[in-house]
Amino acid sequence: MTRYRLAAVRAVAVLAVTALVGLLPWLSGGDPALRLLRARSAEQEATAEALAAVRADLGLDAGPLGLLGRWASGAVRGDFGTSWVSGAEVLPSVLSGLHVSLALMGAALAVAVLLGAALALPVLVRGRGSGGMLAAAVGALPEFLLATVLLVVVGVWLRWLPTSGWTGPADMVLPALALGLPAGALLGRLVADALPAVLQERWVELWRGSGVSRPRTSRAVLKRVLPPLVPQFGMVAVGLTGGAVAVETIFAVPGLGRTALGAAKSQDLPLLQCAVLVLLALGLLAGALSAGLRRRLLGPGLREAGLTLPAPRPVRVPAAVPLAIAALLLAAVGWGLLRDPYAVDPALRLASPSGAHPLGTDALGRDVLARLGHGAASTVGTALAVCVFSYAAGLALGFLPSVGAGIADVANALPPVIVGILTAAVLGPGTGGAALAVALISWPPLAAHASALAGEVRAASFLQAQRAMGATRWWVLSRHVLPSVAAPLARHAVLRLPGIALALASLGFLGLGAQPPSPEWGVLLDESADYVERAPLAALAPVAALGLLAALAVSLSHLTTSTRPTGSTRSPESSTPESPMGRRRKGHSLAV
Repeated sequence: MTRYRLAAVRAVAVLAVTALVGLLPWLSGGDPALRLLRARSAEQEATAEALAAVRADLGLDAGPLGLLGRWASGAVRGDFGTSWVSGAEVLPSVLSGLHVSLALMGAALAVAVLLGAALALPVLVRGRGSGGMLAAAVGALPEFLLATVLLVVVGVWLRWLPTSGWTGPADMVLPALALGLPAGALLGRLVADALPAVLQERWVELWRGSGVSRPRTSRAVLKRVLPPLVPQFGMVAVGLTGGAVAVETIFAVPGLGRTALGAAKSQDLPLLQCAVLVLLALGLLAGALSAGLRRRLLGPGLREAGLTLPAPRPVRVPAAVPLAIAALLLAAVGWGLLRDPYAVDPALRLASPSGAHPLGTDALGRDVLARLGHGAASTVGTALAVCVFSYAAGLALGFLPSVGAGIADVANALPPVIVGILTAAVLGPGTGGAALAVALISWPPLAAHASALAGEVRAASFLQAQRAMGATRWWVLSRHVLPSVAAPLARHAVLRLPGIALALASLGFLGLGAQPPSPEWGVLLDESADYVERAPLAALAPVAALGLLAALAVSLSHLTTSTRPTGSTRSPESSTPESPMGRRRKGHSLAV
């Protein structure tokens, strides 16, 4: 696929998403005119004349194309309309939230760089490091889970730092840690995993033997390591825009993410349109900057080359580790399934753990263990359906790289939370909308894996012999290529199941997914946030369950890496992510 054609596909995909944002008032369920009338005056009667006047004011009577044209022309001039709730201009509110979010993301990036350097420096100095599994576990931990733990432990129990607001530097510490620690753990692992193989390359040995100083050699090694990893750094920055929504909500930070979430819940569509458009622009800008930085690091000589890295050394994980995690999860879920998750007992509100209620009760007197067990079916069951859809889409688009490549770039620039906000604005919050949001952006890694496997199989010598003997293209595809791709891709899809469940739980926690009284794990965490100071265990129970789910994903990926069989078709880990952030490798190199 030529560079210009790929750029054209990307441009079309961006325009399609922008058009979707512009058509939100027309796509959203219900009557926008009625919602605006109610927002302006709850007392005013919704007569046909009043609704017609509001539709004319909004331009809804012009149809979808007229509505889109009116919104686009205003956006070009910097006029995004007025809020349906407050009546104030939208752009100043969004810019105010953007200022706060950029400050928070800057602090989070500083935390990420410091942690990443701390993880990579021992490997650069000694040629080996430690704590790989711990870094992998932290990197796979969703921001909203880490934010909840920091809120409970550091803010509530220890009372070291503020738990909400945005009035001074102290308010920035916990949100920045919640955003920066997972990102830093992932960045540090990316560099630390790649360094040992580069340090063993022949040119490094020649430099050392020639007496080149250690600092100069280290700088050259980093310059060799960083270019293939820079696109992954861009994906981390994109992930910060999505993680900021949850973190800003937990710590009551008046940022852009919290503004977008509030607009989605109140159906303030003009404010939502502007906020989502700015968040999308931030994601695309992060991707463009990472591509530009990579070209800068490569220099003119290698600018068009696909510089790759040798395969990092696998981290060995005993099979007992994922088995123990799975057994613990299954035991808790099985125990909870034997109980009634909806039985209400007001006399036992926020009761402490006891023999009758091992994890205590919630604000309505419902058994926390019962709700945790029954919530597993909702959380994991929905994730399984999304996983099947992503597998089918990845398999199909993997054989159509000219179509999927550009769309995948845009999908990678949209965190699940942003897509969840859009689907909630159109379909309303619910399990179906959350599943659709995650499914729309979970297929790119599978498509990239399928494309790599298909190319590898098609280049095999025995297939060339089959074609020379007169085998048709369809016969080769159905008998050899498709079976060789489908099985490894299915294993990859299964490995992504815990990460998909975590994404669904994050949408449920934000009120965009499953709704109460559903015992879905994200809903449990959202409900317990209101009384976290009185009953912290009720909040930590779903946090622990989701944390174990993340640890299971990490241990399974490393287990497969350390035990993959030899053969012509590689395992999922040869080109798939080791964490929810989407790390990918092709053969013996990192895909860039």
